[in-house]
Amino acid sequence: MYPVQVREMALGLIRQGLSGQQAASRVGVPSDAVQRWAKVAGMDLQKGRLGGLAELRQRRARPPRPRAEAPQGPLLDGNGRLDLAGRLVIQIRLREGCSYRRIASELGVAASTVSREIATRTVEGVYRARDAHRAAVRARHRTGNPKLVPGSDLWRQVVAGLNHKQSPEQIVGRLRLEFPDRHDMQVSPETIYHALYVQAAGGLRHELSVEKALRQGRTSRRPRSKLATRRTNRSWIGEATISTRPPEASDRTVPGHWEGDLVIGTEGRSALITLNERASRFTLISRIDVHDTATVTSRLTDMVQGLPQALFRTLTWDQGVEMAGHAAFTIATGCPVYFADPHSPWQRPTNENGNGLIRDYYPKGTDFTTVPDADITTMQDQLNTRPRKILSFATPAETLDRQLVLR
Repeated sequence: MYPVQVREMALGLIRQGLSGQQAASRVGVPSDAVQRWAKVAGMDLQKGRLGGLAELRQRRARPPRPRAEAPQGPLLDGNGRLDLAGRLVIQIRLREGCSYRRIASELGVAASTVSREIATRTVEGVYRARDAHRAAVRARHRTGNPKLVPGSDLWRQVVAGLNHKQSPEQIVGRLRLEFPDRHDMQVSPETIYHALYVQAAGGLRHELSVEKALRQGRTSRRPRSKLATRRTNRSWIGEATISTRPPEASDRTVPGHWEGDLVIGTEGRSALITLNERASRFTLISRIDVHDTATVTSRLTDMVQGLPQALFRTLTWDQGVEMAGHAAFTIATGCPVYFADPHSPWQRPTNENGNGLIRDYYPKGTDFTTVPDADITTMQDQLNTRPRKILSFATPAETLDRQLVLR
């Protein structure tokens, strides 16, 4: 369930001329939820990605549903809640061994009301009417003071995490690691989402130095193809297929197995070489102006030269022609290359996810010849110091450091 404010904000954007998909992206909810809200509100949306509001139907007036009146009785307050006298009856009848239904009948309430009252107000196995009533009054008058308030230490930590492109879940997990004994520094991911999109019209979002507060993800996962693997005429692959890769490469407990690929720039010219270590998720990135076989092989060799041999055992790549010279790379580094099956990105999941993170910095169509190497290094450092849920919210850099110590 989404807050009413989110629904009203989405419908308001549609009335301003945005499509259902655009409105969903603005408020951070799936597009099918916005379509459902629009249908309930009597809005006919045009089909297509840019389709907006076609017309607003006149909703058929429905007779108001009669509202059940709150139960009244001498042992209840004016709003149908248990009063002190009613709680004293519960205390006395419990001592007499009466059933919940019998007590409820005497009070004029549902048996579930009595059951819930006893379950929530019993302390150390004993129900005391006066203590229960004081607790109920305190809860009734409790004000909803927000935990994530501007200017607090928690607020600053959340803003810093979002500016480093960390997700709310990653921020929360990291706070638990860094401030385990401070209750004021703990928050839920939903609270951060609420501050981004609902609270004060997205007040948290206005303090960020990045354009996008969160990654733009799909509303559903793409299913893996059930078609048979296509045959390939890439003779240079030879026997270096993923089926011949050592079994330990599939087990992330053994460090030193990497996945790689290219992130291509505009018009297919420039590119980024990306390498991701499967166990630690550590990332290496290098910018190249052209991605022919000789350039890619040479740059890859330079990228891994500083790594200990124990931390570079295998490399899994897709079947791009840029790795046609993989034999020369293996001779230079001692690291064999294995190629995933065609159209099977799930065989390189670490690299696919890492490239998705890179696209959050540099969308498709980026000309990498205009991007300074210093910016690429900054992005690489951010990715390697980003807390990861899969690592129990440790960072890839911390995980790789532990692996180096163990070696």
